[in-house]
Amino acid sequence: MTTTLTPRRERWLLITLAGIQFTNILDFMIMMPLGPELTTLFRISDAQFGLLVSAYTLAGGASGLLACTYIDKFDRKHLMLVLYGCFALSTLACGIASSYEALMVARISAGVFGGVLSALGQTIVGDVIPFERRGRAMGVVMTSFSVSTVAGVPLGLFLAAHFGWHIPFILIAATCVVFAVFAFLTLPAMRAHLTTQVPASSWTRIREVMQDRNHLRAFAFSALIMFSGFTVIPYITIFMQANVGLRADEVPYVYLCGGVATLITARWFGSLADRIGKFETFRGIALVFLLPLIGLTLLGPVGLWGALAVSTLFFVCGSGRMIPGMAMLTSTANPALRGTFMTLNSSVQSAAMGLAALVGGHIISRNAEGLVQYYWGAALFGAVASLLAVWVGGSLNLHHAAPKPPSP
Repeated sequence: MTTTLTPRRERWLLITLAGIQFTNILDFMIMMPLGPELTTLFRISDAQFGLLVSAYTLAGGASGLLACTYIDKFDRKHLMLVLYGCFALSTLACGIASSYEALMVARISAGVFGGVLSALGQTIVGDVIPFERRGRAMGVVMTSFSVSTVAGVPLGLFLAAHFGWHIPFILIAATCVVFAVFAFLTLPAMRAHLTTQVPASSWTRIREVMQDRNHLRAFAFSALIMFSGFTVIPYITIFMQANVGLRADEVPYVYLCGGVATLITARWFGSLADRIGKFETFRGIALVFLLPLIGLTLLGPVGLWGALAVSTLFFVCGSGRMIPGMAMLTSTANPALRGTFMTLNSSVQSAAMGLAALVGGHIISRNAEGLVQYYWGAALFGAVASLLAVWVGGSLNLHHAAPKPPSP
């Protein structure tokens, strides 16, 4: 069911998908460094801010469940264009929101379309890119995370500081228009899944996906990966300013350095996964990730350079494990059910991120001096999830890879 493309066409397809993911990730990420400003502006607590972050991901999870009923019924290209247009309008609504409640509604709307976009992009990679090059392809698409942190988040923070917090969302919506044109021009029609699948209702396909134990293990693997990072990620900026002592104008360097480092390492991690194995690469990076995950939450007033050393390693390992991890997930899916599987997986990931942000928000607190307390507790939850992800990942069977021997 793989669509054959020329190397040049394949490269442009991956660039387009990376661009779509860039706006999607940036729309999600820009909220987190705006935490101190939004908590002050709307007079909300850290837990309420966590709910604002979670609203996006939880809405994406619910939307993904609904998308399972239609994602395999349409041409991938046409569906991508429609969903991306709705996402752009939702992001624009975030930019013109004038209250906490209005912003909450807009974030929910953006999450409804953003979560499905992510799943659809991963499905397209699985449909188009052969298994032996899928790790490298995921590396290209995942550079969108790096670019968003290198350019998008620091630029967004600069614009927010000088022109107001609304401006980053408005510019993201405008950027969506540009990449929508790219998608129209570069994405091929993808209808092979419509002609090869056995006619069945959406609920039948969902049931088929859920009856596959390998799929269920993959969902657990996916949820654990996302949970392990997002108990900590939404509160990095708040912690860096309150406990580490960084000034507001120094915070963008955290994302800039982390983004540059992940941009450099993403392609290398993708190639490494293709060369030595997806799981072997994931396991190594996930274990190293434990060090900056916990270390970041124990930082004191170490200054800018000390903070950058730990936070950069956090971003490199956190995003690096996602490259072989996502290559494993796309290869775990039964090809005939990949669209439904990846959409359900997007729901699982979104729910895990939302739950992790809520857990982290309820673990941390402020003392009388305004310092963040018990951040390490949030990291401890994440570390346990990361170890469990390694354990579950080792039990997955990947399509187009040698099957694992049955357990004795």
